[in-house]
Amino acid sequence: MKIVVSGGGTGGHIYPALAFINEMKKRDERLDVLYIGTERGLESEIVPREGIPFQTIHITGFQRKLSMENAKTVVRFLRGTKRAKALLNEFKPDVVIGTGGYVCGPVVYAAAKLKIPTVIHEQNSVPGLTNKFLSRYVDRIAICFKEAEAFFPKNKVVFTGNPRASEVMSGNREEGLRSLSIKPNKKTVLIVGGSRGARPINDAFMSILSDVKAKPYQFVYVTGTVHYERVQEQMKSIGQPENVIVQPFIHNMPDVLSAVDLIVARAGATTLAEITALGLPSILIPSPYVTNNHQEKNAAALSKKDAAILRKESELTGDRLLQDIDDIMVTPGRLDAMKQAAKALGVPTAAEKLHMLVKEVAK
Repeated sequence: MKIVVSGGGTGGHIYPALAFINEMKKRDERLDVLYIGTERGLESEIVPREGIPFQTIHITGFQRKLSMENAKTVVRFLRGTKRAKALLNEFKPDVVIGTGGYVCGPVVYAAAKLKIPTVIHEQNSVPGLTNKFLSRYVDRIAICFKEAEAFFPKNKVVFTGNPRASEVMSGNREEGLRSLSIKPNKKTVLIVGGSRGARPINDAFMSILSDVKAKPYQFVYVTGTVHYERVQEQMKSIGQPENVIVQPFIHNMPDVLSAVDLIVARAGATTLAEITALGLPSILIPSPYVTNNHQEKNAAALSKKDAAILRKESELTGDRLLQDIDDIMVTPGRLDAMKQAAKALGVPTAAEKLHMLVKEVAK
């Protein structure tokens, strides 16, 4: 089977694409893959490193206000579509799948016009402009949140979940404990703001550092690479508690997620797919700087089912954060109830579901 995958801009579009490719490779040793991205997106670093053939087109996203830049984007879209058609005619895929980001626009549109079977994968509860546009042309639309169905033609929608949910199930708890020297006899709270970190989350946690010393549980605190040195300097002046492990970044996240009891994080779609697959309770602090405020809507899908506490960044303080953590970690039965609620929302077989959908469309 030959497939073209397109998705880019952020890890939230790229990592589900890679998880899907890995699932397809497990099931078909002769799978032939071409990944089409942009030359400047994160995918241009990540995808070639995975040994996947990679080609680029030049495209930018639309501004949400009237702008001359939008006229240039239309021209880039037309040129990108022409370039995508050339790549597709040369590669001759059985199916094309787009996992989000504006690069998918010309690639999936070109495939539809060439009568190649097409699928788009929408990770968020509220779709972006690109997938809304493409929904008119594609054969099937895979979603991860039931709430997304309302934005698409119902006859095309299939609930699959996010393929990253399947990958995280292979996490090794013992390796997660060992890699960070986490004490196995204590409950653990993971605090993470993404690969680059989130300053509001860092500031809130640092403000309560002296208060966490007395807690009966431990913390794994991931600062983000950008903030690590600043946090280390602050730690020196305040004093690092024995029950706080500080890291700039975690490379073996599936292992670590398998080893912790509660996570404080942003509400990106991939993060939520991972934690629900594992049944991991969460305190979610959505980024207010994303399109359509989709992270808050993602988080709401969990909080209304009592799988998470949703805290807006504007209302986040250290005291509020510590109170939320205590409520979950100390209240009898609360942690277990949230685990069950999170697990009920998870789709650990998401990669298999998406694989089956793509094979069906390719026929």
